[in-house]
Amino acid sequence: MVRRELGIPTVKWNYDQSAVVAVLHLSEPTENNVAWQRFLPTGPIAMLPLSDTQSSLVWSTSHRLAEELLELDEESFVDAINSAFWSNENQSELIETAGSLFRSILSAIMPYAGSPRQLPPSVAGIGPKTRVMFPLGMGHASEYIRHRVALIGDAAHRVHPLAGQGANLGFGDVACLTQLLSQAAFTGKDLGAMQHLLEYETDRQRHNLPMMAAIDLMKRLYSTNAAPAVLLRTFGLQTTNMLPALKEQIMAFASK
Repeated sequence: MVRRELGIPTVKWNYDQSAVVAVLHLSEPTENNVAWQRFLPTGPIAMLPLSDTQSSLVWSTSHRLAEELLELDEESFVDAINSAFWSNENQSELIETAGSLFRSILSAIMPYAGSPRQLPPSVAGIGPKTRVMFPLGMGHASEYIRHRVALIGDAAHRVHPLAGQGANLGFGDVACLTQLLSQAAFTGKDLGAMQHLLEYETDRQRHNLPMMAAIDLMKRLYSTNAAPAVLLRTFGLQTTNMLPALKEQIMAFASK
């Protein structure tokens, strides 16, 4: 609303997908500190830890399937979630064999690298009135600031949830703006001066735009079931998992 009232232009497009979200109750308490994501033919499904007994669901899929998921009773919805994470129905034997062979080669080359394979937790129920859906798309404001106004979070940018970076980008905006305003207050300067706001805009756009471009590229890469693309992303993820230094660099950049 603030962005619209200020007349700040936005570059945006829709992905022809919707996300179904809900709070999930796990079958049993567990050391729930791992985020899970699986790429299905209609889009990715993700489970993000909230506590030892709860996780957050983000299921990106077609508009039609999203509406069907909303209409399911709780038991059928829970069954659909567990099936989406555990079923091998949509796996290609060729891709699975090639991926297993590549993983074995990496293990032989780097026997002490990588992480032990884990399995996602089972879901037993959902939180009351937590199941909703919303359309997915990409959007970016051409300007983050105006006179005595700064846009943060979804007001400045919108991304696909497949990389789980929407909240991180917003937290980064808040951290950057807070630091700059704290410095201005400490030196007795006007908090709303364009000098500080311009510094905020420059810093965050330099970070947000490359991240948004990477997320959009990932969305397009995972939107195809063509064997070469599937093999490419499979090998890429397996290689990344075997290189702790690379994973740490990715996580460090994503957390800014």
